[in-house]
Amino acid sequence: MVVIGEKFPEVEVKTTKGVIKLPDYFKEQGKWFVLFSHPADFTPVCTTEFYGAQIRYEKFKELNAELIGLSVDQVFSHLKWIEWIKDNLSVEIEFPIIADDRGDLAERLGMIPSGSTTTARAVFIVDPKGVIRAIIYYPAEVGRDWDEVLRALKALQISDANKVAMPHKWPNNELIGDKVIIPPASTKEQIKEREEAKKKGEIECYDWWLCYKKLE
Repeated sequence: MVVIGEKFPEVEVKTTKGVIKLPDYFKEQGKWFVLFSHPADFTPVCTTEFYGAQIRYEKFKELNAELIGLSVDQVFSHLKWIEWIKDNLSVEIEFPIIADDRGDLAERLGMIPSGSTTTARAVFIVDPKGVIRAIIYYPAEVGRDWDEVLRALKALQISDANKVAMPHKWPNNELIGDKVIIPPASTKEQIKEREEAKKKGEIECYDWWLCYKKLE
């Protein structure tokens, strides 16, 4: 089972867009990618998730990220499912879907819960260097929240760019709104620096270990 901070395993997968090598396919484009798994094609919850992912696809692309689905069924089944979604829900699935018909990738990524033969609803957010930055799991009976996945992706990118941390429910935190958290001081010198910055109005603090600021 992989964990956050590890490199995404190098694999070659069959998809509805042809054979793709992960994570190289997205690394070469300098893109993040979000891989999400499903128990099976033609299932009600999965269908609602695919619809939800597609109508937000442009938002993912605006964040320099691509989507790639995974299900245990074969490519021809995926293609028929995509066709059904287009015909019945008026949405065309544009991103590739992996055919993990033997369950190899699901097992390698730890997507199959203990005592189960069914792939969980897993989400892996992977950065342009091929490093796994976030993992989210849902049981088969609970659909995911794509807005939360988008929020986590954007938060990771802002955190990387500004060396800050993101509060609960950012950018709608109950205490500090859309402001971001400055990493806690780790020396007495840094504590003094925090206090001086607070006096100058550069940052705000509840205490020296809980300081925050508005990003420009």
